[in-house]
Amino acid sequence: MIKSKQIYGVDISKDVFDVVNSDGKYFQFPNNSKGFKDFLKVLCSEALVVREATGYYHYRLAQFLYEQGVLVSVVNPLSVKRFIQMKLSKVKTDKSDAKAICEYATINEVPLYTAKNKHQAECLQLLSMIDIYIKQSTALKNKEHGERTLGKPSKAVYHSLHRALKGIQGEMKVLEDRLMALVKEAQQKQLTLLKSIPGLGNKTAMHLIVITNGFSNFENARQLCSYTGITPIIRESGSSVRGRSRISKMGNSKLRNLLFMCSFTACKHNKACRQIYERIIAKGKSKKLALIAVCNKLLKQAFAIVKSGLPYDEKFISKIG
Repeated sequence: MIKSKQIYGVDISKDVFDVVNSDGKYFQFPNNSKGFKDFLKVLCSEALVVREATGYYHYRLAQFLYEQGVLVSVVNPLSVKRFIQMKLSKVKTDKSDAKAICEYATINEVPLYTAKNKHQAECLQLLSMIDIYIKQSTALKNKEHGERTLGKPSKAVYHSLHRALKGIQGEMKVLEDRLMALVKEAQQKQLTLLKSIPGLGNKTAMHLIVITNGFSNFENARQLCSYTGITPIIRESGSSVRGRSRISKMGNSKLRNLLFMCSFTACKHNKACRQIYERIIAKGKSKKLALIAVCNKLLKQAFAIVKSGLPYDEKFISKIG
């Protein structure tokens, strides 16, 4: 556990952030540069500031404190939520959340935050915006399909939808090209290695590189699989409870979806993936379960290939568990 004289739990929102330290003192500051500087003044010399990963809001404060030499930790919101539920707390305010974060960090080991450079920050920002455009594009496509089904009662609405969809798709292309340029600039070798894996698409390879920070965020393939949310949860208790095993789905859903799409091609062209798929199907298991196992195999192959620096080789890659 990180040793610190004082722990500060922070609950941050768009306009303000609430702080409770391990002595029970409460502060509130505006979520801007002045608020960051005022917060810095109340911190002791051996402070540890702990916050949840809350979208964009936590990022600026984390970067500021890190640059000032303050120990910072960004924890999983789900872990804190479970901690609050375990305490059976009936109070839900920004102050109570900050207090809960402080208490969570007092009794649990929390990871230290490592600041992102400008290249990493832009790549993550691009991924986030592309994801928003994908959701908007899907909504517009569904609406456009609905208008066609109705026989286009309003041509003005239909043409407006069509123009909006083309505009969003154009913006997506611009951002995807920029993201690819950044990845090639910093990680061309890793991109080439990942694309040598049969079934692993260009977008998935690019996504993997960005979210793993060039695979430096994980010590082994098991951690990467867990982060993606494709590790099984076993539901057994005594002799009476024998629930069906399911994947956790607590990881990166975007990467999980990309891998699932890749698994169909991998079953056809990737020997190791095809073997594991056929083996699971032969046991009478569902096709979905077999495809999830293929996703797991693809991630293990990707991790092994990047760490070894050698391209895909069918003779050796099948040995990876």
